[in-house]
Amino acid sequence: MSPGPGAPDAAAQISGLIFAVLLLDDHDRIVEANPAAEELLGRSAHRLLRAPLGDIIDIDNDRLKQSLRQNEAQVIARGISIDAGNGARRVNITSSPMHTHPGWRVVTLSEVGQEGNDGDDEERVELRAPAVLAHEIKNPLSAIRGASQLLARRASERDRPLATMIEGEVDRIAQLIDRMQQLGSRSSVRTGPCNLHEAIRNAMATVRAGREDGCELVEEFDPSLPAVEADQGALEQVLINLLANACDACNDQDDAQVTVRTRFVSGLVFSAIRLGKATRLPIEITVTDPGPGLPPELRDHAFEPFVSGKKNGQGLGLALVRKLLRDMGGRIAYERDERAGLTHFRINLPVADRKET
Repeated sequence: MSPGPGAPDAAAQISGLIFAVLLLDDHDRIVEANPAAEELLGRSAHRLLRAPLGDIIDIDNDRLKQSLRQNEAQVIARGISIDAGNGARRVNITSSPMHTHPGWRVVTLSEVGQEGNDGDDEERVELRAPAVLAHEIKNPLSAIRGASQLLARRASERDRPLATMIEGEVDRIAQLIDRMQQLGSRSSVRTGPCNLHEAIRNAMATVRAGREDGCELVEEFDPSLPAVEADQGALEQVLINLLANACDACNDQDDAQVTVRTRFVSGLVFSAIRLGKATRLPIEITVTDPGPGLPPELRDHAFEPFVSGKKNGQGLGLALVRKLLRDMGGRIAYERDERAGLTHFRINLPVADRKET
C-alpha cells in the first residue's frame, strides 16, 4: 500500500527503529544511517555517510564478506562477529536489495546476546514508530472519523453500515498507531475474553471491503470453541495482515480461495510464558492460501523485520504480527506444504480465564 499524503518519508521511518539500518548505494557507500546505527557503530552519521561499508565494519567471516559484496543477493546471517573500531561484538546481519534501484540495498544489524534475552531463539521484534507518525496520521484520522459520523446520520439504511465501518476502521487504525508507538517497550497489552469468530469475521469484512479482486475468503470454524484471551483490536489487525497477504499471494489465480480454520488442538499443547507463568495455547487459527509461499531461503526468517518475499515489500507486516501476538501471550508459525501447494500461517492463543467470562 502506498503511503498517503503527509506520511513520513523513508528517513523518518527508519529513524525510529531500534535496529541499526544502513542504506548503501551501488558503490557500497553508506547513504543513510539511522540513530541506532550511529550508536552501534560508535560514529556519527556525518562520519558514516559516503564511507564504504568495508571501511566501517570489519567482519570476521570471509564468506559473508563475499556475499555482502554481491549487492543483488539477499543475505541473512546470525551471530556474526564484527568490529567497528569500538570493540568486537556479535550481531545478526541482513542485506536486502532494492529492486527499484539496481545495486542499492538496505543492511540491518542487531546485537545478539543482550541482557534480558528470554532464551527464545527467535529474534525479538521491537520497532519504535517516530513521534511524527501520531501527529501526521492521527490528526487526519480524526477528521475522517467526524466525516463518517456525519455520513452515517445522512445515509440511507442501505449505506449506513458502510459509514459505520469507516468509523470503526478509523478507530482501529488510531489504536494501532498507539500500539506501534509502544512496540519498543516490554509492557504487556491489556487482554480479556475475546470472541474469536467475531474478530475473524470483522477482519474478513475489512479485507473484502478493501479489495476488488475475486479472492474468496472461506470459513471453516469450530463453533464450540470458548472465548480466547486477547486484545480484540490487536487480534483483528493480525488477521487483516495475514488475510491481505494471503489474497496477494494468489491474486493471479482463477477462483482463488483463502481459508480460515479454527480448532481446539487436542493432544498437542503449546506453551508460552505470560505474567511469569506457563500458559497453554490450545486455540488454533490457520490461514491457508494456494500461493507459492516464501522463497525457501527466507522461510526460517519469515517474521524478522525487513525480510519479504514480495518484490517491493518492506518486510514489516509479519514482524508486527508476531510482536502483537507475543504481547498477547500467543504464537504464530509459518508452514509450507509443497505437495498440496499450500501455505499455512498458524496462530495459537490461550483460552480466556473462566472467572472473567
